[in-house]
Amino acid sequence: MQRVERPFLAILIRIAATMCVASLMALVKLASARGIALPELLFWRQALTIPVMLAILAATGQMHRLRTSRPKSHALRATFSCLGMTSVFGATILLTLPQASVLSFTSPFFAVLFTALIMREHVGAWRWSAVLVGFAGVLLIAQPGGEHLNPLGAAAGLVAAVVVVIISHQVKDLARTDDPIACVFYLALFASLYLAVLMPFFARSHTREEWLLLAAIGTTGMLGQYLMTVSLMYGAIATVLIMDYALLLWTTLLSVLIWNQWPHPATWYGAPLIILAGLIITWRAHRLSREALPVSSNELD
Repeated sequence: MQRVERPFLAILIRIAATMCVASLMALVKLASARGIALPELLFWRQALTIPVMLAILAATGQMHRLRTSRPKSHALRATFSCLGMTSVFGATILLTLPQASVLSFTSPFFAVLFTALIMREHVGAWRWSAVLVGFAGVLLIAQPGGEHLNPLGAAAGLVAAVVVVIISHQVKDLARTDDPIACVFYLALFASLYLAVLMPFFARSHTREEWLLLAAIGTTGMLGQYLMTVSLMYGAIATVLIMDYALLLWTTLLSVLIWNQWPHPATWYGAPLIILAGLIITWRAHRLSREALPVSSNELD
């Protein structure tokens, strides 16, 4: 299933996806404050997607869009997604929304490390320098020894950033053969099966307001996941991921509007460095992808 890349459309879709993600983070924080356990939040985030998607597809006669010849690939993706969701939700609960969103911006740095250490591709001075600048920004935000940033939340945020890189490559690969609807559906199906094992230990009864929160988490998460998947089908990973920086704007707005909580000054010190580093990595990846001639031996990268 070959698709023509449409970078501008991919960017618009990704920005919409970041709005959904910011809303999801706020809903998760509100639900956690009501005492709903993390494993249950994770389960309902995925499980509610299944009946909604089946109902829509059945009503519109589009069940054929769920066809796949790669169930093992979807199951593997769901495994990494469960780890990623646990990390994202954990960071969201333990940190402020802007802190959690800024840490997610470290994904491009881990993408460079993945390229150099796992794929054994050449990474030169430009991208290595950007990685160093970016992690300097992380240190400014974390301020080792300070008390404004929960260390467990920070660790969860960084793990989530690593998993995003892996999942992005998995989605890009699945997009070659499967419909975006199928990618979202089978993620929900396999992840729900994995997480159902934990439900007997963490599930509890809920009030009507709590069920509404859980329903909103499932719906918002489903829409955000779909938009993210589609964005990766129409644009290069490096081009698409850079739009995730819009998440800081949305999470800051929600943090102020809901909790009257402005970002810690350290966030503003480190965030520009992290964003600058991500822009450099994206610019460099875009330039290298457009070079028609082989890289010369004196290429700085």
